[in-house]
Amino acid sequence: MSRILLIEDDREVSGFIRKGLEEQGYQLESADNGEDGLFLASTESFSAIILDRMLPKVDGIKILKALRSLGNKTPVLLLSAMATVDDRVDGLQAGADDYLTKPFSFRELQARVSVLLRRPLVLAEDHMIQMDDLNVDTLSHKVSRQGDPLELKPTEYRILLFLLQHRGEVISRTLLLEQIWGYHFDPQTNVVDVHISKLRNKLDKPYDKQLIHTVRGSGYKIEA
Repeated sequence: MSRILLIEDDREVSGFIRKGLEEQGYQLESADNGEDGLFLASTESFSAIILDRMLPKVDGIKILKALRSLGNKTPVLLLSAMATVDDRVDGLQAGADDYLTKPFSFRELQARVSVLLRRPLVLAEDHMIQMDDLNVDTLSHKVSRQGDPLELKPTEYRILLFLLQHRGEVISRTLLLEQIWGYHFDPQTNVVDVHISKLRNKLDKPYDKQLIHTVRGSGYKIEA
């Protein structure tokens, strides 16, 4: 049974989400302020976190940054009434795996949560993935190149892993939006390009050989 942490100060919204998810078989823990939510998220284990952006005591963005700085890779769905492109990108760059604007339907929330719980991981007997001088340990989520450890954010790690699963193949932005963020429509943001750029700065920029390649008009691929 998946255990989900809900951090939401609006009692009506919290009750609406709790009722719907528990009816779907999920186990819910909740907090109505950022301080308690951060404590629960950093001391207990959850399959996913649903996090409101505007919270008393500690806001959602600060919670995200604190969790990621601690190495917590739990997938996070950020809820917010702030719906501009910049707001969404800020949330994703802070470490959110997905962003849902209020008001929303429970059906869409459920779909987003389902995608977060269905991570595209490489699960094999050999948990080490090697390509040229790049090494990825899928158990510890440690990534290194030429022996240098690379500090990837959770979404960057998932993008890298998905590209490696399909090494040599051209992966479209649409497919990345669907597989990494769960969007089955174009959200009219450059979120894919932003995350690819950040991943490249860590994975390729310090080294002589480029691994992530842009295929103009089609998408991206990874190959030695």
